Amino acid sequence: MRWRRGAGAVVALVVAVPLAVGVAYAVRAEPTATTTPTAPIATGTATATRGTLTRTVRVEGTLAYTGTYAVDYQGVPGVLTAAAAPGTTVGRGGILFRVSDAPVRLLLGDVPVYRDFRSGMSDGPDVRQLEANLAAMGLRPGTVDRHFSAATAAAIRRWEASWGRGAYARTGRLTQGQVVFLPAPLRVTATQARVGAAVAPGATVLAGTSTNRAVVASLDTAARGRVRVGDEVRVSLPDTAAVPGRVTAIGQVATAPAGDEQQANPDAATVQITVTLSLPRGFSLDEAPVTVDVTTGQQRDVLLLPIAALLAAPGGGYQVRLAGGGTAPVEPGRFDESTGQVEIVSGLADGQSVEVPAS
Repeated sequence: MRWRRGAGAVVALVVAVPLAVGVAYAVRAEPTATTTPTAPIATGTATATRGTLTRTVRVEGTLAYTGTYAVDYQGVPGVLTAAAAPGTTVGRGGILFRVSDAPVRLLLGDVPVYRDFRSGMSDGPDVRQLEANLAAMGLRPGTVDRHFSAATAAAIRRWEASWGRGAYARTGRLTQGQVVFLPAPLRVTATQARVGAAVAPGATVLAGTSTNRAVVASLDTAARGRVRVGDEVRVSLPDTAAVPGRVTAIGQVATAPAGDEQQANPDAATVQITVTLSLPRGFSLDEAPVTVDVTTGQQRDVLLLPIAALLAAPGGGYQVRLAGGGTAPVEPGRFDESTGQVEIVSGLADGQSVEVPAS
């Protein structure tokens, strides 16, 4: 572990209106007066084929470390003599900082430490949590339950021995100031107290996050009913191929936009969603802007064309330019922005070719 013995010192998200909606608006706009182009537009062809249309909602988000934690000291007053440096990861049993050279170690759990651990203490969930940690470290505390037993004390003595304490100094007890419980290993982001400064009970010494990364994004409330926990997603990361993920949480509280955005669209509001994902090996960016395509449904065996093949028809509606010449009115259905495809409800037959702008 790296230690810092000096002065110490963790996402705004923009919701992207789904591309399919943008494209749908474009093709539904009233046609304007035609003008003579200065140069012909290069075109290619596409064939109407049957396939599966995936319905998606696209949002912009940020890949970040989840969970934020403040690490407080609960021991007797003393002087901060060392602290884990920002960027350091402290796992179960690791040392977070030292007060008057006495180490304060990390254990994992949701119940904060609120009393000393010793023989004769009353039963409680904190005891079960302590014993679960001792068992995870291979220290054999006996039955993991709410009772502090002789086996619990023996496991603590074995832990003390691993610190280098002689047999005469092993107490089988842990004071409130010797351990801190956090839900996950800590990735230190800041030292909140200066090494060399006096620290009292309740003082915040470190700030950090978990070591888990997820995407946090703001979803427009108008699209909230289309997205559910468990929906599959594709996450587009910088400089790498899209990776799979899943929606794991959807916020219940809507947030209104601020500043210029609120003035431009005062009725807009968003809820926060969390997406877990499988990052590619070697991906090292701590935080990164990402695009998330949430799969909200599928339609199988539908006739598909590239969205780019749709043209505004005179008088409204839609048409396509046939590859053999002429045009045909068509009725589009749903759009798949992630693949750039649109369902053709009527107007074309399977296998017909149409013109599309050349890429």
